[in-house]
Amino acid sequence: MFEWLRPEQRERRNKIRLDRKHLEARARRFLKGYLNSEEVGKPQYYRAVEDISRKCQPALGFAQPAPENNRIAEATSKAAMKMVLQLNEGLTKKDQPDFLTDACATVAIAYHRAAGVYVGNESMQELGTAAVHLLTMATSYTSAQRKGRGSDQSVLPFEER
Repeated sequence: MFEWLRPEQRERRNKIRLDRKHLEARARRFLKGYLNSEEVGKPQYYRAVEDISRKCQPALGFAQPAPENNRIAEATSKAAMKMVLQLNEGLTKKDQPDFLTDACATVAIAYHRAAGVYVGNESMQELGTAAVHLLTMATSYTSAQRKGRGSDQSVLPFEER
């Protein structure tokens, strides 16, 4: 009956509230843009989310046990949220939507879905599932491209090399 008082429930609600405020509209716009793009434009979406995902993941030198996966997903989502907030700092209401900021928001949503943050919130779960599917397709696509060309093209202007 008093499950809503538990600290982990409160923390989950706060994460969802922040995601709705800072990420939801951007991720929806990015996913709609992907769905409406021509086949020749889809690789741009794949490279963006794959690059951001790779940049946000904590460096790991070995396979992690299953309980650590949630922490890794949380850390990746947190890093992507930080990128969204940093990219958003100088924007005003009049500024056009930014492709990379929207891609960061999509990555953050995908990793929060993977971490189980959206359990019990159907609309965010659906959005997260769509983001996870796009990220999965992006990973497959970019992996195949790298094997085929040996190329590592990044769309992130601020990525460290």
